[in-house]
Amino acid sequence: MLREARRQKGLPVVEVPPICILDPDGDIVRRLKISGQATRFDAWPCYHTDLYTFSLGGETVGILGCVVGAPFAVLIAEELFACGCRILMSLTSAGQIVPAGSPPYFVVIDRALRDEGTSYHYAAPESFAEADPQIVAAATDALKSAGLKVFVGPSWTTDAPFRETAAAVEAARAMGILAVEMEAAALYAFARRQSVAVLCLAHVTNTMGLADGDFEKGEADGTAEALIILETTARAMRSWKTAP
Repeated sequence: MLREARRQKGLPVVEVPPICILDPDGDIVRRLKISGQATRFDAWPCYHTDLYTFSLGGETVGILGCVVGAPFAVLIAEELFACGCRILMSLTSAGQIVPAGSPPYFVVIDRALRDEGTSYHYAAPESFAEADPQIVAAATDALKSAGLKVFVGPSWTTDAPFRETAAAVEAARAMGILAVEMEAAALYAFARRQSVAVLCLAHVTNTMGLADGDFEKGEADGTAEALIILETTARAMRSWKTAP
């Protein structure tokens, strides 16, 4: 598919940056474009998305906006790793299930409840898709050492956000789920199957619309804080990846 996309679009074979980011909400990409920090990666041979690059902690990384939902996220992840990506992070807004604080705050997802379809094409049926514990530990230690307030715990990945019923939310709460999102379970199942480095983070921004003024990310759509979280996480994952 990538070969034919390059042929049709007249694109050269150029590797993407070794570190890439999925930005399902698209807020980070939009802010980077407005500020002039994002540069379109013209050699990206994807039929569905635009890849941008920007400097994160002095290193050029890739970022894609609005990659929403498990099937789409894994489609793009497969393409990224086939094109030279070595480390993939996903940072998505999420709904609060078990309160860890007052939104907004960040969660390093260590496992994700598989309430979607994509993960079952990558891993045998079981309740959770697990992150690599060494990646989670490396990222969490780095974030805490940097004085950044993050939580670690499980999320609930669903393909059907409008079926997050009261009963389903209560069942997730009983399992100790911190947040609900739409990509992590599939990305973690893919990562384990393909033996690649993936870490998913949730930006818990809302209480599922139960309060006025919900879905607020903070200043500048929360992008300044999100970029600090991503920079620290990327540095930790890079060190983990290159460790002997």
